[in-house]
Amino acid sequence: MDIEEQYDKIFRFCYYRVHNTDIAQDLTQETFLRFMNSSYKERGQQIRYLYTIARNLCIDESRKARTEELPEDYSDEGNGADDLIRKIEVDQALKKLPEGDRELLILRYMNDMSLADICEIMGISRFALYRKLNSVKRDFMKLMEGGNLHE
Repeated sequence: MDIEEQYDKIFRFCYYRVHNTDIAQDLTQETFLRFMNSSYKERGQQIRYLYTIARNLCIDESRKARTEELPEDYSDEGNGADDLIRKIEVDQALKKLPEGDRELLILRYMNDMSLADICEIMGISRFALYRKLNSVKRDFMKLMEGGNLHE
């Protein structure tokens, strides 16, 4: 397992759960500290265990409901403004999804996790995952187009 690659993916997973860079960094570090201090890593399936730790830490943190503001030194020059607008649109659409659906999209499309690993983490069958994934993608696209989930 490439720790550096997994660190970035765990950070991204945490960030999209808590929407705060500093907290996501703390949660990522805590995830790896708990992983390294665990004897489970010797039993195989380290990636699944990492995500389980990160998921539980994010759930605990999200109960505190903190939000992140733009830094004071942010500049909207160049294409950065377009990228920021797109990121905000994606973040807003993700926030409108139920937590489990949001988590599914992050695991599959942002962190490129395998379907088997996602099934294990979420505790569902592959068939249920396919159905859920198609439904969530459809809902997400509806939100990105400015629609409402309950139309």
